Amino acid sequence: MMPQITSFLLFLLLVSIPLPAAAQKGTIKIAVQAPLSGEQAALGEHIKLGAQLAAEEATKSFKAMGFELVFVPYDDQAKPEVGVANARNIVADPNVLLLVGHFNSGVALPSSEVYKDAMLAMISPANTATEITDRGYANVNRVCGRDDVQGPVGARFAAQDLKLKSVYIIHDKTLYGQGVADNFRSEAKKLGMNVLGFDGTEERANFAPMIIPLKAKKPALVYFGGIYHQGGLLLKQMREKGVNAAFMGPDGLDSSEMVKIAGQQIIGTYYTTVAGPPDAYPETAAFAKKFKQRFGKEVESFGMYGYDAALVGIKAIEQAIKSNGGKKPSRGEVSAAVRKLKNFKGVTGSIAFDNKGDPIKAKYFVLQFDKRSYPGKVVKVIEQQAPQAKKS
Repeated sequence: MMPQITSFLLFLLLVSIPLPAAAQKGTIKIAVQAPLSGEQAALGEHIKLGAQLAAEEATKSFKAMGFELVFVPYDDQAKPEVGVANARNIVADPNVLLLVGHFNSGVALPSSEVYKDAMLAMISPANTATEITDRGYANVNRVCGRDDVQGPVGARFAAQDLKLKSVYIIHDKTLYGQGVADNFRSEAKKLGMNVLGFDGTEERANFAPMIIPLKAKKPALVYFGGIYHQGGLLLKQMREKGVNAAFMGPDGLDSSEMVKIAGQQIIGTYYTTVAGPPDAYPETAAFAKKFKQRFGKEVESFGMYGYDAALVGIKAIEQAIKSNGGKKPSRGEVSAAVRKLKNFKGVTGSIAFDNKGDPIKAKYFVLQFDKRSYPGKVVKVIEQQAPQAKKS
């Protein structure tokens, strides 16, 4: 009988040993949604990697508080229906307390309705459409600027700095592309620019049917509202067909892929962005080095904003845990904590949100590809407060 008694005592001893802290309080998950496959994967991947780095760095502090921190990436494929399906899976997991995303405003808008119903904190590193925050949802935020500022910044630069008198505008028919193009057009008209055309297209290969009438109108500027996979090809084909107009677009062109697609034709073109290049921020040198050591590649603009979006959310979760006496907070408590953060220092600067989830102040950059390399050279920086939400 002695062996049985010994085994029983050993069992009692083992079960009385405290389990690791992470197992005591459970798991907290941070999800990210961005296009990780398809034509826009280059931008989505940087958002994911930035957020992943922030989560990895926070693992130790969460373990000290008794939680296992888990990072969960989702590929929204830049498609609204995929983003919404992913969103439903994300909110179905009670351990997810933060969503970093999306890249495309057209994906973020319907997906955020799902997050809103679950009160899951969403912090976007890239969604610039005005509707994202103007709905006034208490859980929806962004660390970047807005199209109703970015579009006019581009128009003012074209009219006042470049002294251009006419523009032909093309957009990709998305919420983002058409939205920023619309805002560019409105400001351009106010400034006296002659808008010679405003066309939407979903073309992916042959832009000749658009370029022929465009060329006949001899615009001083062609403005493209959309993403690099279309914009780079449009620019290349324009130059091949002898259109020498200046070329400009928004932050959808803010990628090294734009240079790869357009090649030598990229030189001299302009783009605006809500996410400046690494050398535009004094805090980013160390971060860029750390990013390259971890992932073996140079960080791009939205990698920094993905990092900051996750960092803000992680800080809010930590604050909510403390306010909750060390216990796991609810999603509502995390969402409230995000809005309470004041002057949080990220790699892109100080971050604080207004009452609708916009950064109180955001920077807007105008860059020029002065050579065949990414990123472009910063030629102008504007810091501006977010507009007040329009009343319905």
